[in-house]
Amino acid sequence: MPGNFQGDEMSEYHQLAEVHDDYGVIRVVQAGDYRFLEFGEDVEQSCSYVPDPAWLEYDYTRAMLLGALLPERAERALFLGLGGGSLTTTCLKFLPLQAVEAVELRPAVPQLAREFLGLADDPRLTIIIGDARTRLSDCAPADLIYLDLYTDTGPAPAHIAWGFLEACRAQLRPGGWLVINQWSGTDGKPLGAPLLRGLFRHCYWECPVTEGNVILYVPADGEQELDTERLRQRAAALAPRLGYGLSRHIDALRPAS
Repeated sequence: MPGNFQGDEMSEYHQLAEVHDDYGVIRVVQAGDYRFLEFGEDVEQSCSYVPDPAWLEYDYTRAMLLGALLPERAERALFLGLGGGSLTTTCLKFLPLQAVEAVELRPAVPQLAREFLGLADDPRLTIIIGDARTRLSDCAPADLIYLDLYTDTGPAPAHIAWGFLEACRAQLRPGGWLVINQWSGTDGKPLGAPLLRGLFRHCYWECPVTEGNVILYVPADGEQELDTERLRQRAAALAPRLGYGLSRHIDALRPAS
């Protein structure tokens, strides 16, 4: 999870919306050209660049986007945790997706994302309100599944729940990839590393990012390989459209073992 935004724009900081629900408070605040979705006491969940909502500001979201280039095909995507929708917006804009589902626990989050954070009312996007642990089975199998479930205190228990992670992987179509935004410890290993390595039998890859998180890339099948050269080619082809490159994240990739 990223830390609080720093920079000259903070002098222009002001609140745009505040909603209270059963889980606490949700705020949308603006600083210069950036808008932030916050949970609790000023804990940033998402960042949106107002002139271009498909621009990914955070390093961890760019590393998660890299995972979208791993499947041979990316026709269906599933987002477990919508947040401000910046990654969803980017994937809808730049990937040949035919259908996208997003599961979000709090009803106000997609409402605020659409009103303030640039999440478009795209006909390909279906938003399901509810707990991802119980609504996963309601979703269609996907080529790409993003797991990014955070509260104002950190990652939701699902991030290290054996049964749920196993179910997420089983929801992948053949050749698909599960991409997990995971906290890391002081040793640089992802939260729950022993569990993850046992569950996935060391068959996944990691990318540490500047915010302190580790992004995990888990294949649907233990026989799948991560083709670095092919990934570089795809990333290079996409870079001019994105406005930034992903080669630094490719260089940082490491096998779980």
